[in-house]
Amino acid sequence: MRREIGFYIAGFVDGEGSFNVSVRKRDDYKNKFKISLCFNVSQKDKVILALLKRHIGCGTLRQRKDGIWYYEVNNFNAICEKVIPFFKKYSFLSAKKKRDFSKFTQIAEIIKKEEHLSQEGIAKILTLRNQMNDGGNRKRTDDEILTKLQESSETTRQTPEKSEG
Repeated sequence: MRREIGFYIAGFVDGEGSFNVSVRKRDDYKNKFKISLCFNVSQKDKVILALLKRHIGCGTLRQRKDGIWYYEVNNFNAICEKVIPFFKKYSFLSAKKKRDFSKFTQIAEIIKKEEHLSQEGIAKILTLRNQMNDGGNRKRTDDEILTKLQESSETTRQTPEKSEG
């Protein structure tokens, strides 16, 4: 890939892209929450998003009902192996995007080390997430998530183990 294209993409994403961290309630998970990373860009014109997909080498491109095109990467391995290295190589100029990307990268490392499976790890992720995207709109407050985690671990500790016999 020509370096100019990489820097063009980084500049475009600097203005139009978003790095997000979602925390979803999941009763089938031990700690009751699933942490997901997502990188996305939406635009009326498909051409630049197709260029993005081709050069980053992963993700999906689809059109919403309102005609807007949406490029997204939410596969954790693709984020770690393609998205993060790409934007480390072709960095951002704005302080806000640099900050969001740095926090996103730190959260990816926490997940890679499986620290997100503990209450402490989730608390660390929530702290970093709050420093991204100017706080963002959240379905659940951090306190609500941490309280549910605490309740979940209390229930786990109080459940007697079945004895073999």
